[in-house]
Amino acid sequence: MNSILLLMGPNLNMLGEREPEIYGSETIQEHVNEAKRVADEFGYELAHFQSNNEGDLVDRIQKARSKHMGIIINPGALTHYGWSIHDALVAFNGVIIEMHLSNPNQREPWRHTSVVAPVADGSIVGFGIHGYELSIRALHQIIEK
Repeated sequence: MNSILLLMGPNLNMLGEREPEIYGSETIQEHVNEAKRVADEFGYELAHFQSNNEGDLVDRIQKARSKHMGIIINPGALTHYGWSIHDALVAFNGVIIEMHLSNPNQREPWRHTSVVAPVADGSIVGFGIHGYELSIRALHQIIEK
């Protein structure tokens, strides 16, 4: 099992179109390609899934338990109230990295609380598309220890 799951939540399918001043001008496919490039450096297979539906993300997390060694998750707005995602991640026995393109702590107050952070091994925020490289490198460091 040398596989990582990259999960993206609501509205991330709109990358490149939605608020490029916050999220950048790269499309979702460019984001995935960047993550795959870095995963390849470490010999990891990268599976990607994006959904605007919380239950779909929970299903993927549950299926990941026997399939992936780690999850990098950007739950979008579900970061702040997706308790079912929190609970699914608790049951995952691999490495969990929470990743956000922007820094939620520099934005609206309702974005300052993450229900994912307490169950993640770490969080990478505010580095845009470069966050994938940082997340995969962090995941690798944790696995190697």
